[in-house]
Amino acid sequence: MQLLEHPNVVQLKHHFFSTTERGEVYLNLVLEYVSETVYRVAKYYCRLNQRVPILYVKLYAYQMCRALAYIHRVVGVCHRDIKPQNLLVNPHTHQLKLCDFGSAKKLVPGEPNISYICSRYYRAPELIFGATEYTTAIDIWSVGCVVAELLIGQPLFPGESGVDQLVEIIKILGTPTREEIRCMNPNYSEFKFPQIKAHPWHKLFGKRMPPEAVDLVSRLLQYSPNLRCTAVRMILSLGYLNQPMNKSAQIHCLLTLKYILWDGGSTFFSS
Repeated sequence: MQLLEHPNVVQLKHHFFSTTERGEVYLNLVLEYVSETVYRVAKYYCRLNQRVPILYVKLYAYQMCRALAYIHRVVGVCHRDIKPQNLLVNPHTHQLKLCDFGSAKKLVPGEPNISYICSRYYRAPELIFGATEYTTAIDIWSVGCVVAELLIGQPLFPGESGVDQLVEIIKILGTPTREEIRCMNPNYSEFKFPQIKAHPWHKLFGKRMPPEAVDLVSRLLQYSPNLRCTAVRMILSLGYLNQPMNKSAQIHCLLTLKYILWDGGSTFFSS
């Protein structure tokens, strides 16, 4: 974590070791304090029987992309546990910070990794298929799940077990083809799945949802890891979710973005 320095990644302030009476040694991390999480924000609106405002979804999605683009391309690390609880939010500025790198790892091509990783609702299908050689695309899948959850107000794939998680995914994406399964895990040989057609995304999200938002989620939640949009491409495509705003709201948004983003917050709304 000492290598991480980005406005959308939680900052490590200090670390020290402590020893228990049994002689057990623990590493203690002192991190910057951010009071809220995306999970709590979503729960707040759920209690009001409302959806998270589209503008906030866009803002959070953009910052998630920036954090992942940084750790994937600059640091070379896969987070492996993206979920609303691990996305800290400043309630005043809505600055988002990715936290909890306890499962993070530098992925080395050809080096096996554990497949039982990532919280279930946000677990990429290749992990469910037992893949041990995967890529940072598992984080992209998780982001797609988070964005979809914010848009519809509940988890998109609420599986009760690993197998049930795959069932929930198939209900929406349809049965994966043999080629898609090979892309997820070349060593997987059991192809006995009921043939289920994909559920249309526009029916899932409803008519009022901006089609650009639906399109983004559909590009993140692809069976084939290599077909998922990268974090950098997501940043370039996040001109979606546009909605009419009065001048006061536009000024507030631009000032907020300039405050929390490194480079050119105002260009975020220019697309």
